[in-house]
Amino acid sequence: MWCYRGGSISTEPRINDRIRVPEVRLVGPSGEQVGIVPLAKALELAQEYDLDLVEVAASARPPVCKLMDYGKFKYESAMKAREARKNQAHTVIKEMKLRPKIDPHDYDTKKGHVVRFLKQGDKVKITIMFRGREQSRPELGYRLLQRLATDVEDLGFIESNPKQDGRNMIMVLGPHKKKTEAMAEAREAQAARKAEAKANPGRSQNAADDDIAEGEAVEGEAVEGEAVEGETTEGETTEAESAEAPAEASAEA
Repeated sequence: MWCYRGGSISTEPRINDRIRVPEVRLVGPSGEQVGIVPLAKALELAQEYDLDLVEVAASARPPVCKLMDYGKFKYESAMKAREARKNQAHTVIKEMKLRPKIDPHDYDTKKGHVVRFLKQGDKVKITIMFRGREQSRPELGYRLLQRLATDVEDLGFIESNPKQDGRNMIMVLGPHKKKTEAMAEAREAQAARKAEAKANPGRSQNAADDDIAEGEAVEGEAVEGEAVEGETTEGETTEAESAEAPAEASAEA
């Protein structure tokens, strides 16, 4: 009786003595086509060039093998994958909640959060929460959303117009700047701060560290008062990431 005992299946190509075919279609170190040769001849050429014989197309008939430095190839592939992950953009949706009769100071505070989110290239979901008799005055929430959209129009635009959702009114703001552009600018600013810190050794180390930390925060560190729910790669399904600012000081109607 056949029994599968599990274990991981290797995804790496077969190299050198692990290749078990009578002949291969050989590609030289510079990409030149050598042709179909016996496996023994291919291994002999690999030893002659001090390279590895790597199976690059196992499904071909005969399999395609190339002469290369496999260790160097793996290292370069890992570096490319790392650089791709570094430049990968994460599109998230932040959420900011307001009350229809929000205090001016609280409004300025929460508007500051919205500005920061848009500068980072993130979308912002604005939620107006109605309570009690406020539900009979939806125009108050609509005017507040329009005011906020006007205040940040240089950084974002209305992606989803205000709409009533039960006791809440919701609007979504989209950034003018793409996430990848925001990340690139953040890295440039961080590099400039580090260069300035090196050029001014007499400057307080704490001040330099604060500048660098500020630049790193733009690339995705959560700030106090934010509750992270999730993030996804740009182009995939977007989940929400919510942020709560200090509580409003306004009284209910």
